[in-house]
Amino acid sequence: MKYFKYLVVGIFFGIIMYKSEAASWFRIYEMFKFGSFHMYGIIGSAVLLGVIGVQIIKRKNIKTYKGGEMALEPKDKSVVRYLLGGFLFGLGWALAGACPGPMYVLVGAGFPSMLIVIAAAVLGTFVYGVIKDKLPH
Repeated sequence: MKYFKYLVVGIFFGIIMYKSEAASWFRIYEMFKFGSFHMYGIIGSAVLLGVIGVQIIKRKNIKTYKGGEMALEPKDKSVVRYLLGGFLFGLGWALAGACPGPMYVLVGAGFPSMLIVIAAAVLGTFVYGVIKDKLPH
């Protein structure tokens, strides 16, 4: 019962993603061809809301649900790692037709072939975890 609220929020989020066509392969393809503003608008509004949310957390000194301090660690300053990571993420996104969130939405929407993409994503994450210490961070 403890995780029921997370399941409800996840299902609600999935419905929103599906109805807004954020999980649509066509919309993602259209975005990568710079054919429509639809996905850029969704991503841009998410970034804007995230920035506003973080600023509210910082200025109001909002605590965690357990009463602890929110700790937002600054990211390392490195252009190469973010360019390479972004390139690989975007390449995988373009090849699969979905980023990690919509992959699960698409399985729930009746596209079982996305299970292959999810398995590949999990495998890639596992491989990264294994070789992470050997990579130049």
